[in-house]
Amino acid sequence: MATSSIHSWRSIEGELRRRIQSRVWQPGQLIPNESDLAEEFGCARATVNRALRFLAEQGLVDRKRRAGTRVTLHPVRKATLHIPIVRQEIEDRNQEYGYALISSKLEVPPSDARGRMKHPGGDKFLKTEALHLADGKPYLFEDRWINVKAIPEIGKVDLSQISANEWLVANAPLTTGVIAFSAMNATGKVADVLKVAINTALFVVERTTWDNDVPITDVKMIYADGYRMRTVL
Repeated sequence: MATSSIHSWRSIEGELRRRIQSRVWQPGQLIPNESDLAEEFGCARATVNRALRFLAEQGLVDRKRRAGTRVTLHPVRKATLHIPIVRQEIEDRNQEYGYALISSKLEVPPSDARGRMKHPGGDKFLKTEALHLADGKPYLFEDRWINVKAIPEIGKVDLSQISANEWLVANAPLTTGVIAFSAMNATGKVADVLKVAINTALFVVERTTWDNDVPITDVKMIYADGYRMRTVL
């Protein structure tokens, strides 16, 4: 790749990754500093810094203040999880997507939700419940809290026409998050919504996201029985 064609942090990250994986830079080797790389690529030092931070997060380089950046001796292959849009997930399975908003109202979250979001009590959040369908059959039940103070624009969105999942992925800020996976036995309400028998074992994904230290949303996604999760390493 000609360096004259590299300008964004993403393209720089790709070129640095290529040099590491092709062993142009050997494991443990000290790589050029940010200033030299910025001069080589004809970009701002901050752009190089962003690319190197991403590579460090991926476990490909070790960065130490005043000691420079080295290729990791034993790179760790990390799984990368993204926030999927449920509609796209279903359509990618060549199934017809359906959606129904069950409820939407302002409430003070209970203590367990506030604890997950690391948010003190008092503020009202938007509480939504929705059902996603695949070929007309229940696919997942979405139980969500949304911080309307952080993203007041959500108040103008018709969530009966677009899911909170899809709108938030496209519009809400996100700097960090926590994801938990578990199983549960279907209770009365969940069993009714997903049309399964009481105590049916179901797969659950709980995800909380923040913009820096401000909680954005906390969601519990309960999948219909038979769901299998797939991710790429």
